[in-house]
Amino acid sequence: MTASINDVARAAGVSASTVSRALRGRAGVSDEVRDRIAAVAAQLGYTASRSASSLASGRTFTIGVVVPYVGRWFFGTVLDAAEQVFSAAGYDVLLYNLGTPETRKRFFAKLPVRKRVDAVLSLLIPDEGESAALRSLGVPLASTVGGARPGFTVVGIDDRAGAESAVRHLVNLGHRRIGTISGASGPLHWTTPVERRRAYLDVLAEAGIEHDPALEADGDYTLEGGERAMTELLATSRPPTAVFAQSDEMAMGALRALRRHRLKVPDDVSVVGFDDHELADVIGLTTVAQPVAGQGAEAARLLLRQLDEPHAEHPGHVQMPIHLVLRETTAPPRPRGPQ
Repeated sequence: MTASINDVARAAGVSASTVSRALRGRAGVSDEVRDRIAAVAAQLGYTASRSASSLASGRTFTIGVVVPYVGRWFFGTVLDAAEQVFSAAGYDVLLYNLGTPETRKRFFAKLPVRKRVDAVLSLLIPDEGESAALRSLGVPLASTVGGARPGFTVVGIDDRAGAESAVRHLVNLGHRRIGTISGASGPLHWTTPVERRRAYLDVLAEAGIEHDPALEADGDYTLEGGERAMTELLATSRPPTAVFAQSDEMAMGALRALRRHRLKVPDDVSVVGFDDHELADVIGLTTVAQPVAGQGAEAARLLLRQLDEPHAEHPGHVQMPIHLVLRETTAPPRPRGPQ
């Protein structure tokens, strides 16, 4: 027999209304109780009756998600966490992968999500015209990238503060030749590489270190790109003694390049990443930890809350915590090394 909401409530030791609020991401339920209810619902195979709910509410019980690169770790992690929240609340996900300028232009020209979704989660940064197009849908909008923008609930981090902590750590260790591997060729309108580069330059200036353009390389926010960028930095006349990679995947590529050049980390070159990728601890990577999955889950919960409480006041921008995690890839420069 199919489990009912009352079955879930009895098994979880709560009321049916609490089950409903928890699975739809509404306020008034603690994270502990919400997790317990989600686990019980999954164990019993409970799903809300969409046909009845749709007739009563006029909803499609589908959330549209637009991403620039669905195959990349950051976006995949955000998407997976958000989908789990949506699924637990009885919603499906309609995914649009806008990885090329052509598909992106076509999507915003036709807006195929119109009348097909109850809300939209955007993992790309829309320009003014694209933002206006999404607002014209008349549904709740949320994002996990970029800063605050009208009509959107944005869940993100302070990219600048995170990058500053990474570069300042290298400066405090005594490094003066500090390179950076950025993502200048990342997704369209993506502000992350811009903010992290500004932080890099600011900390250098603060420490009285002259900026050397030769110590910057584009890693395309990929492992392969990070390896290529690190190779470029090593080919300069005065290679860096330390490198700040704007993502852990690029940092991993940098580590591979250093290993292939038979250089030791951190004895010859220190490396700092950004993200706290699931493999960062395995390889001992010093990095700036950000709650990637947490941003996706929080954005999803806030979207569901807007659907259930349309007249309530909702935050326009939510900033998640970040912190520097010290591991084995950073150390003071060798006295005999270039400074």
